Amino acid sequence: MQLYNTLSAEERAQLIDEAGQQRLTLSFYAYAKIEDPKKFRDDLFIEWNKLDALGRTYVAKEGINAQMSVPAENFEAFRETLEAYDFMRGIRLNVAVEHDDHSFLKLTVKVRDKIVADGLNDETFDVTNIGVHLKAKEFNQILEDPNTIVVDFRNHYESEIGHFKGAITPDVETFRESLPIINEQLKDFKEDKNLVMYCTGGIRCEKASAYFKHQGFKNVFQLEGGIINYAKQIKEENIESKFIGKNFVFDHRLGERITDDIVSQCHQCGKPCDNHTNCLNDGCHLLFIQCDECKAAMENCCSTECLEITHLPLAEQVKLRRGIQVGNKVFRKGKSENLKFKHSGELSDKPLAVANKTNDIRQKIKVKKVLLGNVQHYYVKAQVALFTIENNELNVGDKILISGPTTGNQELVLEKMLVNGSENSTAKIDDKVTFEVPFRVRLSDKLFKIIS
Repeated sequence: MQLYNTLSAEERAQLIDEAGQQRLTLSFYAYAKIEDPKKFRDDLFIEWNKLDALGRTYVAKEGINAQMSVPAENFEAFRETLEAYDFMRGIRLNVAVEHDDHSFLKLTVKVRDKIVADGLNDETFDVTNIGVHLKAKEFNQILEDPNTIVVDFRNHYESEIGHFKGAITPDVETFRESLPIINEQLKDFKEDKNLVMYCTGGIRCEKASAYFKHQGFKNVFQLEGGIINYAKQIKEENIESKFIGKNFVFDHRLGERITDDIVSQCHQCGKPCDNHTNCLNDGCHLLFIQCDECKAAMENCCSTECLEITHLPLAEQVKLRRGIQVGNKVFRKGKSENLKFKHSGELSDKPLAVANKTNDIRQKIKVKKVLLGNVQHYYVKAQVALFTIENNELNVGDKILISGPTTGNQELVLEKMLVNGSENSTAKIDDKVTFEVPFRVRLSDKLFKIIS
């Protein structure tokens, strides 16, 4: 009985590309009393694995919180696995407005103490006494009321690239930080103001609305289904968007566009930009906003120090970070003195630029390809690539794709190559191949053979 992943992310990506099926990115949550979270977790994993469902899910005695990628043809079957449980019958599935077949490449279902780290003692208040749910049209209407205070219950790096006009956007790194800050900031408005809250998919507001009602706020409202559901509704009903910019999402995409407004800047040069990236240095992995020009110049790094480290042999990189705790406790999300144009806290509603029109994100993954291998050496100046063939076979004349976070997607026809040091027309598994390229490759790059 399989209860864990048996494929790497690269192998899974290859299978997805070869299948050529459309996948849907979706999220959902439900608060409920679960007696045995471990058994619940195992049962879900078994059923979802049969459907080729991927994603990240947390289960706890208080419920379930999930972000998933599901083949479109298995969507209804996936829903049936949820509705087999009474507390998830009729559950709302927040389907993304943009889909990327690679949004998730593993199926992870974890048992946690809580499905959202809120820092609250649920025994001290009624968690079921929640605020009034508002659909998109109702949410827009209440925003027009001068007695409304709207609060963003997401973190600083989320609200920076997109938020509702006029919203309070706390400069916090975690959900639990925002609760006491907002309670203190709005303590004089408990009786006469509408406290309207929103988050990504609605789950944070579900608990926060109950907490603030317990704190004495009389008129508490929340956006039903969060920004994800709001984006879907305004599109279907042709409603004006009061949200500007991008909605940060917790998958490979790191954001989906709601409006064409760009409200944030590249953290390195200040150019209007709302594309997040993670620093290529695995000893840093800082989340920050980076434009294409800085991405090319800095090779996906947040600083010159990290850039220099990525040029070192892999063994030296590993040695440098040995004994260092890597993670949010050391490397903060979007907070570094190297980021000269970082903004958080009180944010402007004024757009800085308009985003270029792009095709549906699914069009980016139309090319069918087979993973062959990975870069084995980083040449600082020479335009030469060295790969080890780990899968399939490579031949002179094949159309290939070299892909990586900094390199992007580079296609070319292989005209000549060295196999294990000698010129040859065919390379097989475990062979080392070298060939010329009109650009620099990096250790994070992968080699694919395009098959259609």
